[in-house]
Amino acid sequence: MIQSNIKLYIMKKVISKLFLAIVIMTVCSNITFSQGKESAPKKIVMKRFLVERTFPNGLNIPVNEEGSKICLSVVSTNALDNVTWIHSYVTKDKKKTYCIYDAPSEEAIRKSAKANNLPVDNVVEVNVLDPYFYQ
Repeated sequence: MIQSNIKLYIMKKVISKLFLAIVIMTVCSNITFSQGKESAPKKIVMKRFLVERTFPNGLNIPVNEEGSKICLSVVSTNALDNVTWIHSYVTKDKKKTYCIYDAPSEEAIRKSAKANNLPVDNVVEVNVLDPYFYQ
């Protein structure tokens, strides 16, 4: 009796997981099929940029939950223009930052900066040079 209950329980679990997998595959294939029918997905070419900013009063992002929310808000706003904030370097006096971004264009970075109320002094397209590449 106990063994049959265990077998039944296992069968129900397997069937429910199988059903879920089928539903997911069906939804994904319908999305792909409908996208293919209407038009091919647009490919976005990302470039790497160095963005220089000046904060006359200093950049003061608290190192706590509030600061985390501020940074995540910037990330979310950037995503609307396919802009990805990789990381930033902040000077000791906190008045200058040098930020690395991936984005489709300089214009996308400037648009995101404006939406985030961030200054932009200079935007330069760059390539990555890794010293370990040459070994």
